[in-house]
Amino acid sequence: MDGFERAYQSDRSDKIWLPEHVDAFMAVASPEMKLAMVLALHTGQRRGDLLLLNWNNYDGERISLYQGKTRRGKPKGRLVTIKCTKALKETLDGLPKRATLILTTKTGRAFQKRYFALQWEKTCKEAGNEDLHFHDIRGTTVTMLFQAGCNLGGIVSITGHSLRRAQDILDKYLARTSTMADNAIAKFENVLETNSAKRAAKQERQNHAK
Repeated sequence: MDGFERAYQSDRSDKIWLPEHVDAFMAVASPEMKLAMVLALHTGQRRGDLLLLNWNNYDGERISLYQGKTRRGKPKGRLVTIKCTKALKETLDGLPKRATLILTTKTGRAFQKRYFALQWEKTCKEAGNEDLHFHDIRGTTVTMLFQAGCNLGGIVSITGHSLRRAQDILDKYLARTSTMADNAIAKFENVLETNSAKRAAKQERQNHAK
């Protein structure tokens, strides 16, 4: 089993979400999947930790969590503290607190891992990103953090990568992800704004222009 997991991880070494992949995903995603993307992209955390993230982990400026905590909330990993980007902060501050957890289904319930995976895979298929996995987002986050001024030590303290793995990611993908700095992903702010609201705002601007 260990050998299989190592081989799998090795096979994913050339997979990373580029700006066009994220754009395509966001264009077709539900509000829940959009929020999952923003959380993953802006924190670099694993799916399991994000599904357990609750509002007590967010103080309005930073997210603090134990990586790899159990369902009962007992920490089994290390504590990391992540300063929120402007886009992440505005997204979280604009969310209704329907439950203890931040990331929930549309009815406010906790995501079961299998159900979340099915929704994510469905969205990736619609976006044409079938070859990319949720875990691959972490590589993009590494490059974003580096572009924002973090050194390798700071990056791995957030994402949990080894120094060698983080350097490998930067060596391969920094040039390809040069548009993924904070200022480039500001367009993901207010990701839960509905299409109907956008259309209404556009119509109002057109009426004023007449």
